[in-house]
Amino acid sequence: MFKIVSDYKPSGDQPDAIEKLVEGINKDKKHQVLLGATGTGKTFTIANVIEKVQKPTLVLAHNKTLAGQLYSEFKELFHNNRVEYFVSYYDYYQPEAYVPSTDTYIEKDSSINDEIDELRHGATSALINSKDVIVVSSVSCIYGIGEPEEYKNNMLILSVGDQIKRNDIIDKLVTMTYERNQMDFHRGTFRVNGDVIDIVPASERKNGIRIELFGNVVDRISEFDILTGTVIQNIKNVSIYPASHFVTTGDKLEEAIKRIEKETDERLEYFKKEGKYVEEQRLRERVKYDIEMLKETGFCNGIENYARHLALREEGETPSTLMDFFGDDYLLIIDESHVTLPQVRAMYNGDRARKQILVDYGFRLPSALDNRPLKFEEFNNKIKHAIYVSATPGDYELELVNNKYVESIIRPTGLLDPTIEIKKTEGQIDDLIHEINKRKENNERTLVTTLTIRMAEELTNYLKSLNMKVAYLHNEVKTFDRLRIIRDLRLGKYDCIIGINLLREGLDIPEVSLIAIMDADKQGFLRSERSLIQTIGRAARNENGHVIMYADTISDSMEKAINETNRRRKLQQEYNEKHHIIPKTIVKEIRELISNEIKVDSEEKLSKKQSQDMILKIEREMKEAAKNLDFEKAMQLRDILFELKSNQ
Repeated sequence: MFKIVSDYKPSGDQPDAIEKLVEGINKDKKHQVLLGATGTGKTFTIANVIEKVQKPTLVLAHNKTLAGQLYSEFKELFHNNRVEYFVSYYDYYQPEAYVPSTDTYIEKDSSINDEIDELRHGATSALINSKDVIVVSSVSCIYGIGEPEEYKNNMLILSVGDQIKRNDIIDKLVTMTYERNQMDFHRGTFRVNGDVIDIVPASERKNGIRIELFGNVVDRISEFDILTGTVIQNIKNVSIYPASHFVTTGDKLEEAIKRIEKETDERLEYFKKEGKYVEEQRLRERVKYDIEMLKETGFCNGIENYARHLALREEGETPSTLMDFFGDDYLLIIDESHVTLPQVRAMYNGDRARKQILVDYGFRLPSALDNRPLKFEEFNNKIKHAIYVSATPGDYELELVNNKYVESIIRPTGLLDPTIEIKKTEGQIDDLIHEINKRKENNERTLVTTLTIRMAEELTNYLKSLNMKVAYLHNEVKTFDRLRIIRDLRLGKYDCIIGINLLREGLDIPEVSLIAIMDADKQGFLRSERSLIQTIGRAARNENGHVIMYADTISDSMEKAINETNRRRKLQQEYNEKHHIIPKTIVKEIRELISNEIKVDSEEKLSKKQSQDMILKIEREMKEAAKNLDFEKAMQLRDILFELKSNQ
């Protein structure tokens, strides 16, 4: 049973939101929207819904960083249940591609993060074993990962007293794509010493399973520490899952190879008729080698390109994904749905365009097109109950629920949405200077957002000429400079940051009490209703939060954003008065910069030896951060790494 472990109870409008969402699920509503403002405890609200409906749950986030945060939060709340993490296991991924204009073939190049692969296997095995499972995932969940039934059927299940030959266990492990390795014993390998077989399951890295035979009888099964060899506990039975999600039986593999050979013959014939002899030769050599590998080992590089044949599916048939491991009755939570759903929708077309070129030029069989993410309609067909969570839900989600959404906009901290003021553009720079100085006197900070790079640069230079402490953020600012600027703003070395799209900078700065929006009445993405609401929300971490929109007219987007902000502010005020809450600015620790950033001035020229030493150090820190699921830090380190390598 799902059971929340927490000292907190739902408060504010959370109980009402929980009740409505649970009622919707019980009434079999397929789509529901939770409009949850920043800082309202949306994760806690969703956790309470999960506890009440008792359904396995897939939480979908639009990037690894957000997924990592949600994973940590749910793991803390559901301490006694299975909370799993499923994201792309690539630290680095360069997909296979071909550029016809330059006749350039780019081979697939990737670096797999072993810890994340372990977590992925942990997620799928948990879903097969248990019902009290929450999986937090990125859009990786819409990519094909092999058949759930084959994954289940290829398990090795043993109990003490079972009659089985030693060689049969070894053959089974090889079929499950485990590698026999007496020397380097790690996840996904096994070793044999006489009648003792040691296995490190794909979903584990610290502990292994030891199977001891007496003749053809399983005499003892134990769990042991891989490092020391110490037995942790004896167990009566064990279920070991395959080391790869792409597994199949011998009979199915035989049939799959026949299908691959048949498709190859047809495709080679097509190339001959078209006079494409280079493509014909290229495909012949590639597939011949892959088939030989499949026959000998049951595996080949790029095996996912033959997924349709290995699963014995027909052309165009929907691939199996993580969503299929949940069964028919589960709950889907889509976080930041206004960003996540467009991402899900875009995946199929981008993947298809790249692979179609590979197929057309003989690098892959047409069946490789069926190794793909789900189409958006296929994704929708796999949904039974979905809750779309966002502070600014998209039109698509709102249409699904006829604009009847559930709200969670009361902050337990009592913090209000900022006040909003509209000022004319005439004399706006002088007014802005006055407002920045007012915040400076109160030890508070300002964010200014402009529409163009030129305006941002000119404004920055002008304010600097007046000896004001300002900085400029844009996409060409190097990663460690960007982190330093944000930290210096919090410390008071800068009073103001000027940028274009401050939403994508990930700015969460409680010291900011003023947001100035230049050209607020101009039409476009950066001044849309949703962008304005999100920008306004940057000042909602400070008790003195205020927004100034410089504009000569009030656009529809401005009016809607202002009305929505005022509505949320009024509701929070009423709640605060009723419960005698005095809003307080969020206190957030100012973290030290990543060690190597502090020591290196971006203008300083490093020696080759210093640069190499730093690259090695950053790589270690990056891997450690990824291992600890601190993907925000890992991504920052990765960007710094790329910059250092490019400067060598």
